[in-house]
Amino acid sequence: MNTIAQTYRLGDRDVGRLGYGAMQLAGPGVFGPPADEGRAIQVLRDAIDAGVRHIDTSDFYGPHTTNQLIKKALYPYPDDLVIVTKVGARRDAQGGWLSAFTPQELTRAVEDNLRHLGLESMEVVNLRSMLDVHHPVEGALEPQLEALIALKERGLIRHIGLSNVTPTQVKAALKMTPVACVQNLYNLAHRQDDDLIAWLASEGIAYVPFFPLGGFSPLQSDRLNAVAASLNVTPMQVALAWLLQRSPNILLIPGTSSPEHLRENLAAKDLALTPDVVAELDKVGG
Repeated sequence: MNTIAQTYRLGDRDVGRLGYGAMQLAGPGVFGPPADEGRAIQVLRDAIDAGVRHIDTSDFYGPHTTNQLIKKALYPYPDDLVIVTKVGARRDAQGGWLSAFTPQELTRAVEDNLRHLGLESMEVVNLRSMLDVHHPVEGALEPQLEALIALKERGLIRHIGLSNVTPTQVKAALKMTPVACVQNLYNLAHRQDDDLIAWLASEGIAYVPFFPLGGFSPLQSDRLNAVAASLNVTPMQVALAWLLQRSPNILLIPGTSSPEHLRENLAAKDLALTPDVVAELDKVGG
């Protein structure tokens, strides 16, 4: 029997550990509308019908596209649905990713998310550090956190999370406000946050990895594919199952624009990996 914990606390709610990331519902490069809006709406509704109650999005996906699709597909929302957004970036006219990291820009971004989602308050807003667009780097985040704390005091945010951050930044943030979750790059091949995940678990804070198959070398992919073939499942299912078994505070948000892939991803929660399989998968990161 699979004894892996099926839920974890996000803010002040328990959510299923397999959620859904809406980023892929936008067009190519996370820019513009989807090729098939009806299919995108069906994926969202299928996720809810399958029991997903944690959806990750942002108004800079599209921009605005995924939030507008979520509202069109799911509003009025189930009472137990937790929608999480992130702020800190914006898009240029060509789809490039730019920093939008001033307190004024963060305030406007939260207000835009609320408007496009049709909400009066965001359950969780992740502050995505834009000190470096691609990687966590050290640096002060106090002005940005102060802006989100002010929005929390206004009732526009219930919980604050962090993304693309270092352990030092997490600990500094905790001196200012409770932190609901940390969202960083982490997967079989990229395990720089091993110690951070363990520490967050000890503090009761959720960790939400993105890019579960991102940045694998050909050899790493070959090893993952071989394990998946031996289990007669997909590489994504193996990668997600490994993350679920890695630590109980890990919440997953795999994204897809395909109803079929959605079903495959959600089935990963029922895939129990034996110690021998985990040992083989650990070589992927070696």
